[in-house]
Amino acid sequence: MTSLLASTPPQAGTELFERILATEAGLLVLEGGDMQALVANFRAIARHSGQSVYLWEPDGGLGNLREAHARVPGCQRLGSALRYMQQSMHFGVYLLAGLELPLSAMDNSLLRQLARPATGHLRRVVLLDPPPALVEQLGELAVRLQGEAGAPRRPRLRDGRWVV
Repeated sequence: MTSLLASTPPQAGTELFERILATEAGLLVLEGGDMQALVANFRAIARHSGQSVYLWEPDGGLGNLREAHARVPGCQRLGSALRYMQQSMHFGVYLLAGLELPLSAMDNSLLRQLARPATGHLRRVVLLDPPPALVEQLGELAVRLQGEAGAPRRPRLRDGRWVV
């Protein structure tokens, strides 16, 4: 029974992941909620679904959430990771945690470029609980989402029956 539970992704994380994918914008701000639990949920989603989900942290650089020790070479610094995201031609959800102000002019410019909707391939850059000054600075470029699901859950068809 526990192995079945461990192999299914958490429902709250799945709903939030679907909201991230459904958003038209390339740059999202995720505020509120337990970010460590959210990253753990996204790790389970990445392992279960095979989706490309990455996490950048100041002390760890950019890593793939599917494989705990898989780091992207040359992406330790924020600027290098942002350039990697911008140049990647593959699907990816990139979570950025622990951003600190002030950002360099180059990092700020790269974030603004990533905010533009991508043509041809899907890429979402998600800032996890960024400093309020950064959110204000980005303004309308970033779509704001709440970490805790505030909206009522939509019914879904699972195995021939509707579930909430």
